Amino acid sequence: MSKQDGRNRLVSDAPVDDLTATVLHVDMDAFFASVELLDRPDLRGLPVIVGHDSDRSVVTAATYEARKYGVNSAMPMAVAKRRCPSAIIVEPHFEKYRDKSAAVMAVFDRFTPRVEKLGIDEAFLDVAGAVRLYGTPWEIGRAIRAAVFAETGLHCSVGAASTKFVAKLASSRAKPDGLLVVPAADTVAFLHPQPVSALWGVGGKTQETLERRGIRTVGDLATTPLASLVSALGPAGGQRLHDLAWGRDPRSVESGGLGEKSIGHEVTFGHDLTERDDVARELLRLADKVAVRLRRADVQARTVALKVRYTDFSTLTRSRTLAEPTDVAKRLHREAVELYDVLHRPGNRIRLIGVRGENLVPAAASNALWDDDAPWRETETTIDAVSARFGAGVLRPASLVRGAPEGHVPHARQDGG
Repeated sequence: MSKQDGRNRLVSDAPVDDLTATVLHVDMDAFFASVELLDRPDLRGLPVIVGHDSDRSVVTAATYEARKYGVNSAMPMAVAKRRCPSAIIVEPHFEKYRDKSAAVMAVFDRFTPRVEKLGIDEAFLDVAGAVRLYGTPWEIGRAIRAAVFAETGLHCSVGAASTKFVAKLASSRAKPDGLLVVPAADTVAFLHPQPVSALWGVGGKTQETLERRGIRTVGDLATTPLASLVSALGPAGGQRLHDLAWGRDPRSVESGGLGEKSIGHEVTFGHDLTERDDVARELLRLADKVAVRLRRADVQARTVALKVRYTDFSTLTRSRTLAEPTDVAKRLHREAVELYDVLHRPGNRIRLIGVRGENLVPAAASNALWDDDAPWRETETTIDAVSARFGAGVLRPASLVRGAPEGHVPHARQDGG
């Protein structure tokens, strides 16, 4: 769920005749919350939080009215209720979300066969081949928004640009319920006033590093000498942010992935786990198994999913879509641990935990703008080769030398999501 709350909204209300902005990013507005409001129209315009009404649970989604209070997905429910005491909490219904997602994706497929689904509520569309039939990207964006609303009752926002990165940024600026077209000639003018945090790969720590050097906007970064960026962020990080700041993103829209298939492993423990470090160690073991199977299948995962089952058999799942797909255990583990840290509470007793790679794409189809995982991938593929020759388990991460918890029962999954 985007943290965008509708402030600083920017849209293309008047027709735009440009034909260069043929990459569309379509993102459903507050998707889970909006689906719930279809059955609760009396709650429209009110701060609504989707999630279990327990201080030990987390926020699944929030309406824009709730986001204005600083409520965001994955936030502990106790924190959300303190920030927005007037919020109305409704229980999630994931089967409804899946049904609406299928209807939305069917609309996209009618406009172009080149659809790259990023998850349940967003996708990239390449409409270069559709302009003769449906008109300009602006007209196509309007038609898609109208069709989605007519068939589902839900609103979406659309960004249109000449590259995927700028299209995604444009859709976030257009939220909620808007359309923003950024012609290729206007890309730099659009990008440079944005905060540096708008760039993919700029998290909290990177933002602090850049701001200490006086780099607060994308334009500041664009005019910083590349050597200085490399010194601060390393060769890969400095080069990729420099490219993005000038609107350079060679990735194409990749349809024809592997649908909703997934590869996962989970483990049931003979004795419940309570310590965060023990859980993190098991997540590393599972991530390693998932990564090995991804590489053997020559696929990569766009989404990392975590499954946690507690001693009372209550089960939570959380997932995160990555900026770039991966088949590297280190990346899978990092994302899984971050998802778990949101859920962790002292004293929680964990019966089962699982890691899954979802939204798989052929590895050969990955045309990433950058590859932060390259050093890790080289190490892990070397381990694959050693294991193939001398047997699995000959080389393992040092943190796994202690072995698995007593009585654990592993499970492997490869299924359709």
